[in-house]
Amino acid sequence: MKALAVLALMAACAPATLSAAEVDLDQLRDIVSKYKDINVALADGYITPDNHCVSAAGEGLPPELGAMGIHYIHPALLEVTATEPRVDGKGTHTDWMRPSILIYEPQADGSLELVAVENLVFEAAWNAAGKSEQLVLNGRSWDHMADDAATPGDEAHGFTPHYDQHVWLFRENPMGVLMPFNPNVTCEHASH
Repeated sequence: MKALAVLALMAACAPATLSAAEVDLDQLRDIVSKYKDINVALADGYITPDNHCVSAAGEGLPPELGAMGIHYIHPALLEVTATEPRVDGKGTHTDWMRPSILIYEPQADGSLELVAVENLVFEAAWNAAGKSEQLVLNGRSWDHMADDAATPGDEAHGFTPHYDQHVWLFRENPMGVLMPFNPNVTCEHASH
């Protein structure tokens, strides 16, 4: 229950009005399945800023939440403007048929397995674009992520404050297909 309380707090700071998207997850799975081959993702412009595998424990959260994996971002879709000291951008991309982030789990043999997709919009860019609606996917509000300097973990995973939503298309998540972390994902085989 402690883990669920942490996740509920992650979504607490959402904008006022509602902008809901209903996405057919089977259709989305079909569209992005080509990215199971990391070389296709790389050829389409996805990169990893730091090859960091995000785990709940590594972010100062309860280890039983599991992990996310390694995020491969699409800089053009995110309109990345900086990578230091944090990834920042002007992106407000919300098209689920072309997600801005692919998430891979490192495998024991050194390969990467596609487990999820994600969309992310930078909070400052969202506000600067005059958008005030709450981002919602299939009935769930996107998570608001901002690092808390008073904690040892990095709640924003190297990004400036943003809203994001994960979709676990290729790995069952007992906490729910739209939750940020997955107990069935591990960073055990990450190179660093």
